[in-house]
Amino acid sequence: MIFHHIGAYLILLKSVFKKPEKGRIYWKETLLAMTDIGIGSLGLIVIISTFIGAVMTMQIAFQMVSDLIPNSIIGSINRDSNILELGPTISGLVLMGKIGSSISSQIGSMRVTEQIDALEIMGINAPGYLILPKILAGVTMIPMLVIIAIVCALVGGLLGGSLSGAVTPADYILGIQDNFNGFTVTVALVKAFVFGFIITSVSAYKGYKVKGGALEVGQASTEAVVVGCITILAADYVITALML
Repeated sequence: MIFHHIGAYLILLKSVFKKPEKGRIYWKETLLAMTDIGIGSLGLIVIISTFIGAVMTMQIAFQMVSDLIPNSIIGSINRDSNILELGPTISGLVLMGKIGSSISSQIGSMRVTEQIDALEIMGINAPGYLILPKILAGVTMIPMLVIIAIVCALVGGLLGGSLSGAVTPADYILGIQDNFNGFTVTVALVKAFVFGFIITSVSAYKGYKVKGGALEVGQASTEAVVVGCITILAADYVITALML
């Protein structure tokens, strides 16, 4: 069964990336999807990332209870943890729940109400028209959201450490600047790009292949989130193993 789904997924992607009939229409749909994915998810990402950064700072400070370890190491650990793992992965999982379920239910509703059939009768490449703009928006906006998530997590760590007394602002900022490796940002952006593709393509596949009615659309949205989250975690492991 899993190989059947993998094959159907790859065949759908082949149809998605066919040459567009009218680039202007695709461009308009892509802009709308970028607005929905990027601006629509910005507030959620800011809130979650800020609190994660604050909590991480306090937990790291709780474990670093040795006079031999400088307090600045708290900022360094929080920086690397958020850039390499928490920023892209947590954001990917959260966005899979928000964006993935939305895309799956939207395309699934069009399938069960025969709107997709109507597009195909009119000679329109339905997979390309419905899915390609969402994929392009995902691989463009989700890396930007991950960058914002990392910045918010670092700022949240500064606020959390200062308010709780776990670390002084000067020590925290010194830790962030100390021994910074820019390659970690590259790894984070590669993860974000891959996660953006997974979030949009997997959820679109689940919605596009729906058969039945409203109940099946809801089930497809749930399956899209579950499968997408597992795929994101597997991709996270593979990218980490290859790049670090």
